[in-house]
Amino acid sequence: MTTAKAAVLRTAGAAPSIETVTIDAPRADEVLVEMRGVGICHTDMVMRDGHLPVPLPVVLGHEGSGVVRAVGSDVSDLVVGDHVVLSFMSCSDCPSCDESAPAYCHAWVPLNFFGARADGSTALTDAGGAPVHSHVFGQSSFATHAVVNRRNAVKVAKDLPIELLGPLGCGIQTGAGAVLNACRVRAGASVAVIGVGAVGLSAVMASGIAGAGTIAAIDVNPARLDLAIELGATHALRSGDDFTALAAEAGCPAGFDYIIDTTGIASLVNAGILALAPRGEIALVGAYAPGTEVRADTTHIMSAGRVIRGVVEGSANPQGFIPELIEYHRAGRFPFDRLVEWFRFDEISEAFAAAESGRVVKPILRF
Repeated sequence: MTTAKAAVLRTAGAAPSIETVTIDAPRADEVLVEMRGVGICHTDMVMRDGHLPVPLPVVLGHEGSGVVRAVGSDVSDLVVGDHVVLSFMSCSDCPSCDESAPAYCHAWVPLNFFGARADGSTALTDAGGAPVHSHVFGQSSFATHAVVNRRNAVKVAKDLPIELLGPLGCGIQTGAGAVLNACRVRAGASVAVIGVGAVGLSAVMASGIAGAGTIAAIDVNPARLDLAIELGATHALRSGDDFTALAAEAGCPAGFDYIIDTTGIASLVNAGILALAPRGEIALVGAYAPGTEVRADTTHIMSAGRVIRGVVEGSANPQGFIPELIEYHRAGRFPFDRLVEWFRFDEISEAFAAAESGRVVKPILRF
């Protein structure tokens, strides 16, 4: 067992408190990771506020990275001292997992949101001996240490700062993967990204990697639009209700070939659908509230072969995609470090506030 410091959320909508917890030793298929960094993601805020089925008390955090400190008896491909990026959890034996599509695992919701292992157990105990829910996204990485299943951990080289790499496990891979994996954007095509936060800016950078001819960043935040231009967008457009007009402004009178919505706002999705070119695709990547309805003219969709596509975690298999993104970063083609501002672990509330205000694109807690 390991003693750790963790940000424990006890009341929905409240700030987590830094507490001392005890972490069980890793099981046969698990590893113990000492955290070096963990990103703050919009989904953490959604879980904090009780809009997803996460039980309390719980330790959130799902963009962790760190160093392996212990391995279970069945783990043969990781050793103590390895650097790892943590990503989402999957079951490994459903039809989606069998086809290397773990982002669409049939057990995705319970494995990532129910705050427990698949058997219902938790790895954390508070100072009073009461259980605390763990394994959110298989991680619960708002802590100095985390016990994770081997499938959660992606081994990475040691020559990059490990504390920087955690967001590759969720937000960064979500935006980049929507472009490179889900939509498979064609060279020369036009792409519009609605909302250029961490996910959207990752989609902008990935569109450049894909060779898109037009990359339109759409937002209401001038600073974010300026950053999007620096990261490869060809057009910075202020969001409005008429996306067809925005497409024309970007030199795409027939509409955009691809639209990536990161906002989770149904009215913007509806406006985007109307701005799709023939055979165009819109990828729904945002955190949409349950019950949110998207409306589309079926003739508009059918008559020109348009596609409305749901995307989870960038349709990524993290074991292969995270190393791919790291190589793009090494080559200077994916400078996601431009999105980051650092906070100490005990500044977690300040980091949340900085993200919610829009002042910081991607806060990372550094241990």
